[in-house]
Amino acid sequence: MMMVSKRWFDRKFALRLPPEEFPALLERLRSTHTRIVEMVRPVEPAVLIHRQHESWSIQEHVGHLIDLEPLWKGRLEGLLLGAKTLEAADLQNRKTNEARHNERRIEDLLDSFRAAREALVERLGGVTDPQLFHEAPHPRLNEPMNVTGLCFFVAEHDDHLLAAMQSRISIEPGPER
Repeated sequence: MMMVSKRWFDRKFALRLPPEEFPALLERLRSTHTRIVEMVRPVEPAVLIHRQHESWSIQEHVGHLIDLEPLWKGRLEGLLLGAKTLEAADLQNRKTNEARHNERRIEDLLDSFRAAREALVERLGGVTDPQLFHEAPHPRLNEPMNVTGLCFFVAEHDDHLLAAMQSRISIEPGPER
């Protein structure tokens, strides 16, 4: 059964989170790669690249995660350097739409995501307690975000895409409708 989830851009977030939440959120970020691997391992390649209507395939969702890692890193660096504003996202997702992720091997996409996420988690592991308190407004939501809030936002985005990928697994490839 496919459950309808709220569109990402329709969601609202509290991004001023207490530092005590940081360790658990860091673990969520660390586990995303493993969760994706477990999800896609038994899936046939034709299902991984299948698009229905205009929605992304499973592989394109994985590619989108890769495409966003520089944004997360840029926002983290902004927070750590005391930026007054954070880097804005490309709300049209041009990078993902133009990347041709379906032409890559899923193993290569997973390796790329693992490397990018490990770099982010490693950088987060070096954050000091005082750095957890700096805030800057999230560009789209115009809500104050701190490092813990950034981790929450990224983890929620990961889970949003994992849910979308899981819903695609039950759809058999077939002609576009």
